[in-house]
Amino acid sequence: MTKFTGVPTLLGLPFDEASSFRRGAADAPPLIRAAMRSDASNMWTETLVDLGVPGAYADAGDADLAGDARDAMTAAVAQVMADGGRPVVLGGDHAVTWPVLRAVRAAHRELSILHFDAHNDLYDHFEGDKGSHACPFARIMESGLADELIQVGIRAMTGHQREQADRFGVDVIDMRRWVAGVRPAVRHPVYISIDLDVLDPAHAPGVSHREPGGLSVRDVLTVLQGLRVPIVGADLVEYNPARDLDGVTATVGGKVLKELLGAMRQVA
Repeated sequence: MTKFTGVPTLLGLPFDEASSFRRGAADAPPLIRAAMRSDASNMWTETLVDLGVPGAYADAGDADLAGDARDAMTAAVAQVMADGGRPVVLGGDHAVTWPVLRAVRAAHRELSILHFDAHNDLYDHFEGDKGSHACPFARIMESGLADELIQVGIRAMTGHQREQADRFGVDVIDMRRWVAGVRPAVRHPVYISIDLDVLDPAHAPGVSHREPGGLSVRDVLTVLQGLRVPIVGADLVEYNPARDLDGVTATVGGKVLKELLGAMRQVA
């Protein structure tokens, strides 16, 4: 049975073993939480949702990923949903999205994915690894875990990934299309996946794969605040504290997370 309601529930997945360039994203979940809750701001969203009210959101802590990490991720997300929550996953690298979607799809017969990223992450394999953080959306689409995939902010596509996007029917809103005014039109209840490297590195330097020419923080927030379909789950991934400058990217991640939670509270 499809459920669109439920308390948005944070779940940390401290995993970066599938990172191809440099590690560090596994350290991100507590820092993003701390940035969102920092006394430097407040717990009201721009749309006037008070996240400081008890029950506005929940926090399931960080998952224990001992043993088979991907199976543990799927089980942890399934537990959040069984407890009545809508999962908001804090990565970790982008490889976490595949095991997360295995749990989310089981509860939703119709599902769109809105994916913000500099990269398509559609490689069939990357350096021989089908589980790489460069591959999750190939695994997701070939497994039928979504009916629609919309990718926003892309600016590092390869010929192979263009072929993969065509194969899976992906709507790629790369930066050239974005500048031309194209915006995502989401058909179904949506899972949102935000790789912080979708942002221009001037806004978010604390990522492993900096790619100039990206979206602004305001661009991302405007899309989130404008959604009119239920948000059934989300992830925020690829923050690498080892690459950050004076906590700037943590602050950005906390802001994006706050507005994401607000959007989930408003559209159900």
